[in-house]
Order: sequence, then structure tokens, then C-alpha cells
Amino acid sequence: MVPHLITALTGPLLDLEKKILDATPTIERWFRLEWQDHTPPFYCSVDLRNSGFKLAPVDTNLFPGGFNNLSNEMLPLAVQAAMASIEKICPEARNLLLIPERHTRNTFYLQNVARLAVILRQTGLNVRLGSLSEEITKPTTIELPDGQRLVLEPLSRIGLKGRRLGLKDFDPCAILLNNDLSAGVPAILKNLHEQYVLPPLHAGWSTRRKSNHFACYDDVIKKFSKILDIDPWILNPYFATVKDVDFNARVGEEELQETAAGLLKKVAKKYKQMGIKEKPYLVVKPDAGTYGMGIMTIHDASELKDLNRRERNKMSVIKEGLEVAHVIIQEGVHTLEKINEAVAEPVVYMIDRYVVGGFYRVHTGRGPNESLNAPGMHFVPLAFEQNAIPDITAKPGSTIPNRFYIYGVVARLALLAASIELERTDPHIE
Repeated sequence: MVPHLITALTGPLLDLEKKILDATPTIERWFRLEWQDHTPPFYCSVDLRNSGFKLAPVDTNLFPGGFNNLSNEMLPLAVQAAMASIEKICPEARNLLLIPERHTRNTFYLQNVARLAVILRQTGLNVRLGSLSEEITKPTTIELPDGQRLVLEPLSRIGLKGRRLGLKDFDPCAILLNNDLSAGVPAILKNLHEQYVLPPLHAGWSTRRKSNHFACYDDVIKKFSKILDIDPWILNPYFATVKDVDFNARVGEEELQETAAGLLKKVAKKYKQMGIKEKPYLVVKPDAGTYGMGIMTIHDASELKDLNRRERNKMSVIKEGLEVAHVIIQEGVHTLEKINEAVAEPVVYMIDRYVVGGFYRVHTGRGPNESLNAPGMHFVPLAFEQNAIPDITAKPGSTIPNRFYIYGVVARLALLAASIELERTDPHIE
């Protein structure tokens, strides 16, 4: 199904589409050379926002949880990509341990786990699920609404001196985390012997910072924009960080306002330069964390001054009850794409260095300058599989495959930034 899209490619993005399509051989060669120097994460999803004058990633997730939202037609590509990754990491791999999030009652999330297991089994791996949840003390079968079933098993240290991680009668070569480690790295995952952990432990939100990622993305875009001779801002949201914030105690409030005011001024200046009539806005969110929690949209720095108790509570605590101490303030990117009049943003999924599909996150109750990652959202698969080869002869902005190709290019730029980010933050590299 091709989503009924209300077109959102105007001025700068029409020019961008043409430049990217014309430079496709150069771009793909550039990516190929970059992947010789950097190792992509095992998988990744990127939230994009398309304003018509700007197309930029606003979040990059290294523990993607929406594989069940990809179209069935894309599954063979996902299998091939996973196979390529596993052959590179551990060609003789036989057993893989998949560790999901703790919440076993979210059936939508568990359908994602089931889809992941299907993809991985097709690569020639025996896949079993090990749970970090204290509630799972024995093999536990969970029935899913679509008729599938999952068996969650308790993790245990196995082998000589308990140096490996596995299950009863199951010694895996590799461990795939679909748990973002927001609550920290459990002891059971530490100091493993001769086992690959994907993604690495420092990719978890207990140590990862969005500001590190976007700093790396800055560097990637500077290089990429020179290839195309474009303004890097078209693909890159401005951002700033504020540390040691306590919303409830009102600590760091003044610095937060000053930083926001400076960033808004910077964005407004750029809008004026580009002839953009939209009103600039900022997104304030934790520098670590996911699930769309602790996010606030502001159009003026003064909005941060008089937060009520409910707003302070919302901003101060995120997933796993973790308190927010460091904040990233990001240039807001309007989303002008709509599906059947509902605001939509594309989310692109990758395994290894390959785009394997994606979907539109759609929300009927949210506006073009609000986060769509909120209760009430639904998903429409991106139709990558339908005539997915770009048409370089087409008029800019007229074909869906051309737009999807651009999505894939920008998502891979964020993927490359993530690989550089993991290299720079690796605790084992001096």
C-alpha cells in the first residue's frame, strides 16, 4: 500500500531531491568507503521530520522496537541484511540469545520481538529469548493476539566459572539486546567471555547521550554537504545541552531559559535568511532516554519559567523512574507530511548498513510541531517495496520511491553518526 500522502516537498527539498538523485553513484560510493572505516550497529531506527524545507533526523534508536510495523514484503531484505551482519561478526554462529525489554505485558512490543526472532531464525540461527525480568523464573509462554507465541526463559551464567551468559541447555555465540538498558547494565551482562553482545553495552541509555550522537551527526553532515554543495542546515537540526538540571527543585532553570533563548534566536535568524515564514520552535527533552517521555515543545524561552507541578513532574522522570539531570534542546522540525489529514513522520529501519523498511508514525491528535511518539499513535508501513528503484527522470517531488530513497540516505547518515558515536564513547578504547 502506498500511503495517501499530502505532499510536503517544497523549495529547498525539491532541489535536494534532484541533487541527491543526480549524485547517487557518488553518494553510494561515499557510503561504501565510510563503511570500510566504521562498523554499523547491528540495527537502528531513525525518526525523521520533513518540513518541506528541511529533512532531518530527530532521534536515533539503537534498540529499535517496531519491527512488527514493517511490511511483510520487506522481510526477505531484513533477513539478507541480518545474514550479512552475522557473517561479518561471527560466521560460524549457531545459537543467538535475544534479550527483550522487561515489560512482558505490552503485546505490541512483544510482536516486535516475535518478528525479530523470525528474521533471525531465517539467517540460520537457533534463537531463544532470555529475560532480565525478575518475574521470569521458569520458561514462560506468552500468547500473542496474532496467534504467535513466545517463550521467555530466565537468564543464567554458564560455562567455566560462569563466564558466559545463556539459558538452560543453551550456550549462544552471540547476544542481541532489544533492551535499551535505561536502568543501567545488570551484573549478569558484565564481563562475558568470548561472546558478542550486540549492540555493545555502552550503547544503552545508562551511558549513551543524544548530544554525543548529534555532535557526531554534525561531523557527518559537514562532510556529506560538501559532496552535494548544499547548506548542511537543511539536513541538520541545531541543538544545545544543559547539564545539572532539576525541574522539581528549579535548579538550572535560568541556564535552561538562556540557552533556549539563544537557540531560538539562532533558528529565527536562519529562517529569515532562508525566507521561511513558519514560526521557529524548540524541543526540550532528556539527553538520555526514549519512549517519547519527558518531552516539551516551546515557542518562547519564557515558557520554561513558569512550569506547573504536572509539567515539572513530566519533565523530571522518564522510563524506569529515572530522574532527568541533563537536557538536550533541539531545533524543532515541523512535519508537514500527512496521511489522511493526520500528521505523520517517517521512521526508517536498518540492519547493518542496509535500509530494510520503515513506517509512518501517525497521530490524529497532534500538530505539526508536536512529538508524535505518544499514546494514540498508529503506524502505516512505508511502501519501500513498491517500485523502490528511484526514477531519476521524474519531476522532483512527484514520486514516492524518490522520496523514500532520500529518507534512506538521511537515515544512513544518522546510522553512520551512530557508528562513529559508539567508537568515540567505547570505554575499552583509550
